[in-house]
Amino acid sequence: MRPVIEIENLTKYYGKHRGIEHLNLVVDEGEFFGFIGPNGAGKSTTIRTILGLLRPQEGSVRILGRELGAGGGSKSGAGREKIRKGLLREIGYMPSEAFFYSWMKVEDVLKFSASFYDRDCSEERGRLCERLKLDTRKKVDELSLGNRKKVNIVCALQHGAKLYVLDEPTSGLDPLMQREFFEILKERNESGASVFLSSHVLGEVERYCHRAAIIREGSIIAVDSVDKIRRSSARKVTVRGVSELPGIFMEKAEILDDGVRFFYRGEMEKLIGALQGLPIRDLTITEPDLEEVFLHFYEGESR
Repeated sequence: MRPVIEIENLTKYYGKHRGIEHLNLVVDEGEFFGFIGPNGAGKSTTIRTILGLLRPQEGSVRILGRELGAGGGSKSGAGREKIRKGLLREIGYMPSEAFFYSWMKVEDVLKFSASFYDRDCSEERGRLCERLKLDTRKKVDELSLGNRKKVNIVCALQHGAKLYVLDEPTSGLDPLMQREFFEILKERNESGASVFLSSHVLGEVERYCHRAAIIREGSIIAVDSVDKIRRSSARKVTVRGVSELPGIFMEKAEILDDGVRFFYRGEMEKLIGALQGLPIRDLTITEPDLEEVFLHFYEGESR
């Protein structure tokens, strides 16, 4: 299985301000990959840099086995641009925010977008518009935020790409359209396409992605399967009947009306031993959900 995205030591600054630093990541062919981080963590900068829309200070990127980007290798600027245009025909890119000519009808926007791919997209475009309930006869300035997002989706998906790079794709969509959108992505993925999904909606990543990377302040701090990321974090422990647990290393302790809830990282035998003899009415030990794991990593409390 070959990689579809290879990022090595990628660094991008905006003047003196940090964008991303020494970022390394590999996404394999056929993966549904999640890229997790809050606003300002570096997700969009990473995506725009790997697609050649921003010039990095350091590092290299290979997409679908070929080098892509303004800073790539020893090729001339014209040579890099030729590679970039050829590769972008195989990529479905959906930016977090898209702007269209307000006076154009939706059908004209979609046809204009399709013209960049040198292939007939009309049949697939029609299917997508039907599934997303997008009225193509309206002008862009007549659309709601959710319908503008649908236009963005169809532009990214209509040409049947090998790799989809999606930056915060579901903001503005209602729950039914979100579900339909992910059904479409699952179908594409099961047909062999790779998906790189940037999101701060952790439920989306937990539900659909095979693996995920967590980015914090411009650096990746964890990469693994979603299940392993969840299991590698401290366990969530709820003890009812006592409010203090001396001798137990606790993280993020929360005092409850009738007990205490905390994260515990260590051997279960030590935890059980420390609890013996205490007037405990109830004890629950569970794995945290992905959102709790993410907050753990992002707040720097995972050690």
